[in-house]
Amino acid sequence: MKNHNKSLLALFLLGLFGLSACTFDGDDGKNGVDGAPGTPGQDGQDGQNGQNAGSVVSTIYKAGDVSFEIVPADNTLAGSNTFALKFTATAKNQAGQEKPLTGLNMVSIYSVTAMTNATSDGPSEYWVNNGVAAGNSSSMYCTLDGTYTSRGTTGDACTLVEDPANPGTYTGTWAHDGAAPIMNPNDDLNAPHRVFLRVYNLTDADGVAIDDKVLSAPLDYIPATGALVDNTGKDTVADAACKQCHGDSGTTGNLANISAHHNYQSVKNCIACHNPATQPTAEDAAKGWVYDLPAMIHRIHGGEELANLAAYGFKQTTEWGEILYPSPLTECTVCHSNDEGKTSWKDEPTRAACVGCHSNIDFTTGAGHSEFNLAQADDSQCAACHSTGALSPMVAHKVGTRAEYMDLVKVNFTGAEKSGAAGSQVVTLTADVTINGTPIAQLSDLSVLGVDSLLVGNVDARGEVTRWGISGLGLKKVDNQVVNGKLVITVPVTDAQATGSIYVGTQATFCVNSAGKAATCDPAATDLIYGLPYANIHGSNVPSTALGVGSTINFFNLDGGAIVKSRYVDPARITVEETKCNACHTTLDYAKGATHGTYTFDQCMDCHNNTYSGAHNGFDNKDLATSVHYYHSNGVVTYPGPSTDCTMCHKDGAALFAADGGLTSGRRAIKVSATGYITPVAETCHACHISEAAVAHFKSNGAYVLGDVATTADLPVESCATCHAEGKSFGIDKFHKMQ
Repeated sequence: MKNHNKSLLALFLLGLFGLSACTFDGDDGKNGVDGAPGTPGQDGQDGQNGQNAGSVVSTIYKAGDVSFEIVPADNTLAGSNTFALKFTATAKNQAGQEKPLTGLNMVSIYSVTAMTNATSDGPSEYWVNNGVAAGNSSSMYCTLDGTYTSRGTTGDACTLVEDPANPGTYTGTWAHDGAAPIMNPNDDLNAPHRVFLRVYNLTDADGVAIDDKVLSAPLDYIPATGALVDNTGKDTVADAACKQCHGDSGTTGNLANISAHHNYQSVKNCIACHNPATQPTAEDAAKGWVYDLPAMIHRIHGGEELANLAAYGFKQTTEWGEILYPSPLTECTVCHSNDEGKTSWKDEPTRAACVGCHSNIDFTTGAGHSEFNLAQADDSQCAACHSTGALSPMVAHKVGTRAEYMDLVKVNFTGAEKSGAAGSQVVTLTADVTINGTPIAQLSDLSVLGVDSLLVGNVDARGEVTRWGISGLGLKKVDNQVVNGKLVITVPVTDAQATGSIYVGTQATFCVNSAGKAATCDPAATDLIYGLPYANIHGSNVPSTALGVGSTINFFNLDGGAIVKSRYVDPARITVEETKCNACHTTLDYAKGATHGTYTFDQCMDCHNNTYSGAHNGFDNKDLATSVHYYHSNGVVTYPGPSTDCTMCHKDGAALFAADGGLTSGRRAIKVSATGYITPVAETCHACHISEAAVAHFKSNGAYVLGDVATTADLPVESCATCHAEGKSFGIDKFHKMQ
């Protein structure tokens, strides 16, 4: 297409030059005499296989544009019969139309079986890679000449042939001695099977190799009957669960940000290699490596938490020990399915799966397996204790109960009144507080709280907040009172604070004991189910598993006028959803650690606003949007999703720019010092775009940046939106995923 366009341009220019020459030579514009007839040209050659131009494609634009059809009745890919492969391949052309994909010269085939387990070791079904089970590699190649060279190895391959009468339709046959490498003579042809293909050597129209692996969708079927299978019984984790944190690839449709093996990024692909047959050496196992998928994913997600428990005998590799898992490890259903027929993860406990996290257990000696050090030679006894009851995964891990426990302590502010003369005013706050479902009767009832900070500040006419930040404020402060069942807090304020609309709330934490009641987070306690002493791994004096108090921010007007609420609770000015944060974090109170106990953006706003100066984790400001961008993009945490996928946090289709070129949130300046301000658009982009050239670009478009700050909060709107607003030539939607 590019060459075609260049040819048209050349003809057009040649025509212009020709006209110019006639004019310069003084031509009078008369037609010339016809020349003698030319010699007839040769007949044109037929197109490939008689196909019209455009009826097939041989190049692709991205890996996800390729589709495959594999019909079980046309294939023999399992057992000891004669190997036979047949499939069709299509790809989208420039217009997005599906066309036969012609010219493939190399594919590989993976075949696995959900084999019934006849032993007492492992689950009732387990994945078997048929190539490995037959004594070969995990997949087999098919090429045009029946041989392959890959990773420095040359060997026999099946012979791949494209049907000349049906471009895009391919067959593969095995012409060498012995059985084809994926044909496992001990296979169970009545068990669910999975096959998928990988295609090699595909390029785009410019001859550039496609970066992502081109994979077919896995086909699940029963070889004996050819029937398709909807549920293999082994898929207890869906790709959709992984995508909550890792994102959705726009080029493959699989998981977006798994670096290992590039883009075998589907759980249904992973099991082809990561199954019980793949085990570490004794040396690697001692370092914490494990490769069977259930145990491996548990170990990977255990990350830093397991590494920090090394003193208690837990194993973790150095590489995985750097991972900060964003959700409670005990919330199994963040990943695992509760659908009928997909619950073997909780119904059939095995040693291998459990030691993914419980890596301190040695089942040979029994060390670490309860206080009785129970040795287990196989898995035959696991279900006796762990399939149901108090020691089952759901109950022992308290799956789903964290969200219920938050309401064991509830705080709801019901009033705010000011009193006193100018210069010595106070604001009296009242709140309803319940603990374990009962209203508090005395101040000492609040001793169950760890953190007990009061969140309070002014709200201006634009919905911007300014925190009071008065030292010593808290729910259980000794001069607070309980009057008629209400908590009463008296706060001394300045005259500037004691005016107009204010917000009031709290961030507070507590622990839960074995009776399921709110309890003090005492490091010496032995009956805590949230707040175990060994879990204190975040540098806090409060255990990391403490819960946040159930509380909402309420708004009051100290002058009795109309209440102005903050922009953090205005849906029209918020482009991010807490539910999207919780899809990865489960609950924001866990993500913020035990020193906060916050669930909502309007709790976060007390510190993370654009009027409160100061640094945050090494960043130059505490503004919520820029802090979150920096935290997720600059290596502070091992962010699991693509940094350019805005939909991981932002509302689908949200417009980040307002009509005036500023941000939808209405932010116009971010305070970075007592008298210094920077502009918000550039600072948001600066989280990722950190080069000196980028900063120079920001400044040239009206931005104030750290080191060159403004001395007023009344800043003009940067001109970023001129080029980068949604829909513009270089709009953010052109380079970031917004839908």
